Amino acid sequence: MDSDGTHDARGTHPTPVPRPAAPPPGAVTPHSGVPAPGLPPRPAGAPGAPPLPDGAAFLGWLRAPRPATLPGIWRFAHKPRPAQEPEVVPTRQLLSGALIAFLVGWLVWSLLWNGYLGGWWVLPLELFLPDSWIYAHDELGNAFVWYGYYTLIAFGIMIAVGKIGRWGEVWRRFAAPHLRRREAPAPPPPPEEDPARWPQLRAAGAAAAADRLAADAGAGLMRDVDHARIARAWRSVRSGRSPLAAFTDAVVRDGARACPHPSGDRDLPARAARHDLATAQVRIGTTADDPRNPYAYRGTGLALGPELLGTSLLAVGPGGSGKTARVVWPLAESLCLGALAGRAAVVVVGAAGAGLGPTEDYDVVVRVGHPDSEYDLDLYGGTTDPDEAAAVLAEALVGDLVDPHPSGDSRRSTTCLAQLLGPHYAVHRRFPSVPELRALLDGSPGPLGALRKALQDAGQNAMIRELDARERQLGHPGDPGAVLADRIALLDRPAFAAFFDTTGRSTPFSLRALDHPVRVRVDLPERGHADASRILARLVLAQFTASAAVREDRSLFACLVLDDASGTVTPEAVRRVQRLRSANAGVVMTLRTLDDVPRPLRTPLLGAIGCRMALSGLTPWDGQDFAEVWGKEWTEARDVTDRQIIAETPLGKTVHMLRRVITGNAPTARAVTVRQVERERWSASELAHGVPPGHAVLSLTDVRGEYAPPLLVDLRA
Repeated sequence: MDSDGTHDARGTHPTPVPRPAAPPPGAVTPHSGVPAPGLPPRPAGAPGAPPLPDGAAFLGWLRAPRPATLPGIWRFAHKPRPAQEPEVVPTRQLLSGALIAFLVGWLVWSLLWNGYLGGWWVLPLELFLPDSWIYAHDELGNAFVWYGYYTLIAFGIMIAVGKIGRWGEVWRRFAAPHLRRREAPAPPPPPEEDPARWPQLRAAGAAAAADRLAADAGAGLMRDVDHARIARAWRSVRSGRSPLAAFTDAVVRDGARACPHPSGDRDLPARAARHDLATAQVRIGTTADDPRNPYAYRGTGLALGPELLGTSLLAVGPGGSGKTARVVWPLAESLCLGALAGRAAVVVVGAAGAGLGPTEDYDVVVRVGHPDSEYDLDLYGGTTDPDEAAAVLAEALVGDLVDPHPSGDSRRSTTCLAQLLGPHYAVHRRFPSVPELRALLDGSPGPLGALRKALQDAGQNAMIRELDARERQLGHPGDPGAVLADRIALLDRPAFAAFFDTTGRSTPFSLRALDHPVRVRVDLPERGHADASRILARLVLAQFTASAAVREDRSLFACLVLDDASGTVTPEAVRRVQRLRSANAGVVMTLRTLDDVPRPLRTPLLGAIGCRMALSGLTPWDGQDFAEVWGKEWTEARDVTDRQIIAETPLGKTVHMLRRVITGNAPTARAVTVRQVERERWSASELAHGVPPGHAVLSLTDVRGEYAPPLLVDLRA
């Protein structure tokens, strides 16, 4: 099946990532459930294993409401709040008002009952009821009529004073929370709307598959990843990329295990964050109950998903502020779960030992510079086009040396590399290795002469002209060959001797595999090879942006997670990140400070990124850049002026003296002036000094253009 979690996670390289061979026909597979002839049936579980759950927890998760909400709100069992904050009366004012209203009502009733206000209030009774009812000799009837009328009047007085004194709000705020019972579980939805019965499959004629899935869900055999994976496969069927018969047969045969990920995994070994696979969200914190946050967001869970990461995310904060543990790793874990569900491809790049999850969470782990690494990194991105390979490699080698203005590019370096990569590929049908490329860039007569002779023997006249042009530029002022040779020499080190192989002896990983739901982690040799790590990070970023834009299947969400993007932000990278939104892809980048980005690129970078996060401990000059990109808003400013009241009469002076004794303050008259002013949403000073530890200020934009203003988020909750 295509794009439903059943395809291979291999790249397009001539020696792609291997996987176990398929079993021969008739062999027993772990998930076939069909015993070989002559063998006893397979037991339902291991001896002594605890019984399987009854599926109630899974069904409760599946049937939980997930209303459509504002961007970033955790949708699982969310109860929407009004957009505007209701007026809240202070507790002291509320209780005193309720007490005064009660006393007023009691006084009115006492005056009526004792006749101090006359008898007019019984006139309606005398006008509308006959005298035989009112003045009957039956004492029980008289008591019923008159005391019923008295009760009605008292009830009317109570309603009036209760409304004035806000008794209902007093009840809701102080009494109701203590008397509230535990909410009963919601009844199951009707069968035609129950997601556990898969009504969409039944409507399409796959009732047998729906029955098998419903039985597995009720028996506790299905997980949230299984549900998301099979739902993804069903969308592939509905779009016409996979046949209905193959899907139905697989589900009827394997149930919740159908349409497996190529790795065979159905879940991660452990989860560090809360995930909702039905909405592809991961909860990273709780929006603080702060007046600067919109009322609809206060106290709600804050979550991220592909619809937000599709506009890319930039998180800036000093070391120890929680970028990796509270932002990067939960997002990487969520994308790994999405890959197991067949709807995402993720590449996580960080320093070795940065805490980006265990090896078991990934299909491919490239440990650059480590002798035990099973996989290699393809230096040329799996392409066979010399011009494309030259553009990506030039961006990795000298992208940070290009004019940092947004109009800067590396076309001269790309041309220089293309003049060497093209002739070498024409002769050897492969691109040069790192030592070979370094020798060619140095302009050594031996390698260039050997390449020329091979081209002449092969009759490659066009490539000979390319090589002639490269030789003419050698040694001229402004020739980028020397700089490229110096940069490629950083990769031509003994620690990397077994890496970047182009002869087919290793198992290189290519980012062309983004067409498949693959989970990749690239460990950079940050310790001892910091400059080489920056080159490799730029290389992966350039290959990712180039590969994500030309994918055939864009229904998979592709995401690159850069744990430390220092030195990777270049003019070309900013331009390519802007184009990822339309390719259903995104980049997550973290920085310790915006000083790691050239000054001319800071504003374009913040403009190209849709989700921006400023963590606690930010410097004021970094806060100024965030304050500028978040802009200003109109707000209501209240100026309060207290003026002391001077008493002129003896009685007034006595009252003022008593008031001062009781309150401790001199009597004043308050004047309030309200005006509309334009202020920054978050000032640089507030971002630098007003964000508590473990918190962050986060603005969100989704792929549809919906926007959430900067929110103060508690990442620890």
